[in-house]
Amino acid sequence: MRSTEAPSSLNLARACIERWAVDPATAARPAFTFVEPGVEDRAWTYGELWARVERIGRGLLARGLEPGDRVLVRLPHSPEYAFAFFGATLAGLVPIPASTALTEEEARFLVEDSEAAAVVTTPDQRLPGYAGIEVFAEDLDALDGPGPLPETHPEDPAFLIYTSGTTSKPKGVLHAHRALLGRTPVREGWHDIGHDDVTLHAGALNWSYTLVVGLLDPWNAGAHAVLAGGAGDPARWPPLIERLRTTVFIAVPTVYRQMLKYGEPEARDLSSLRHVLCAGEPLSPALLEEWRERTGTEMYECLGMTEVSTYISSGPATPVRPGSPGRPQPGRRVAILPVEGGSTDPLPPGETGLLAVHRSDPGLMLGYWRRPDEESEVYRGDWFIGGDLASMDVDGYVWFQGRADDVIKSFGYRLSPLEIEAALESHPAVAEAAVVGFELEAQKTLVTACVVPHDGAEVDAAALEAHAAAHLAEYKRPHQYRFVDALPRTRNGKLQRRAILDGVRAERLDG
Repeated sequence: MRSTEAPSSLNLARACIERWAVDPATAARPAFTFVEPGVEDRAWTYGELWARVERIGRGLLARGLEPGDRVLVRLPHSPEYAFAFFGATLAGLVPIPASTALTEEEARFLVEDSEAAAVVTTPDQRLPGYAGIEVFAEDLDALDGPGPLPETHPEDPAFLIYTSGTTSKPKGVLHAHRALLGRTPVREGWHDIGHDDVTLHAGALNWSYTLVVGLLDPWNAGAHAVLAGGAGDPARWPPLIERLRTTVFIAVPTVYRQMLKYGEPEARDLSSLRHVLCAGEPLSPALLEEWRERTGTEMYECLGMTEVSTYISSGPATPVRPGSPGRPQPGRRVAILPVEGGSTDPLPPGETGLLAVHRSDPGLMLGYWRRPDEESEVYRGDWFIGGDLASMDVDGYVWFQGRADDVIKSFGYRLSPLEIEAALESHPAVAEAAVVGFELEAQKTLVTACVVPHDGAEVDAAALEAHAAAHLAEYKRPHQYRFVDALPRTRNGKLQRRAILDGVRAERLDG
């Protein structure tokens, strides 16, 4: 299927940037701006962006690298990160985005597992004893070479992203250049970014959400992409949106929650916004409602995974249904398959099972890097199954029920923590809730709700018990409540359920 629909030659970086850069009508159009507190904005047109990415691609090859070589990019969040990533991709190399927050041990694992031939980093982040090619951030401006740049094809590896595996070590998710073809349905079904848009993404570049939705998608549309450096003060986003005349803002739900709490968005002129986008974690109906009420702007959600990116969403052509991330994007083949039994027959509407994507999807990964056993576990016939639980209604809307390994098994019932959290967060005094299963003893797991109240709000267990009784069947209601100031999250805003459970255990032992 892919071989008949995909072009014979394809390169992610070339397809997204070159066509705008070589056209005199668009070469001077703003392509990329990086803003930081107290520093003058740095900006590049499409012509300037393409020239820099080309030079870096040629320069990496001139350093002795060959197409297919893996290159670890371990830089601070900065324009240089973007240039290095897309320059490597243009050269037919396979960049691996990584964070400077990784320990030396964690970074060394990525280098060794991927057999990275080069590392793009800073002197203070060097890996002692690394024998490959080192390129420092300050070298990128002067990097160049004679060329020519190689031709790449749709099935050639384009980038490698490491994510949590079923073992104790992360696994590499290898994507091809054809991943770009999988972005067309994203544009049609979710973000609707066009060449007149100014996008602002709140994430850091070591995250695929930022690299793809923050840069690749806007550049593919000929839009102006903006990223921000500096400290993560949530109050900075409304002033930036106002100053930059941002038309599409992109973040995780946690950022929107923090903006509403600390940023006073209604005090700023946000009239430039056409809509905002969220992904990375489930969007609660309560947060959606508050955002709409206070900003007058629609929020479109998307569900994705590292292996296939963002593939289920709401958007201008798909009306929002609070609590659902939306419908499969145009052209996607998505099904709900039984959890047990290995059947490839989709379940009927309303039944919960495993969310599956057809193998033919161009956005689907090439595979897990040298993990054949783990790779075999995620395929069932012609379907890729990533471990997400969901149901689909008669209108095709997907209702996410969490990860299969997050399901709580309590007193004979299988419970979705997301369903319980949504019910608790509908209480006016609750800002956030996270639900985990605390195993008190064999055959006895207590549904435990950790609750963050709104500032100044008073709420106790009795009030939440009464609220849960009005919204949840008895077997779904929490057995115990903990009140906390904040929920543990990753740097990208994802909820850390394991850390929550560890806190519950520690409190139990202390008590």
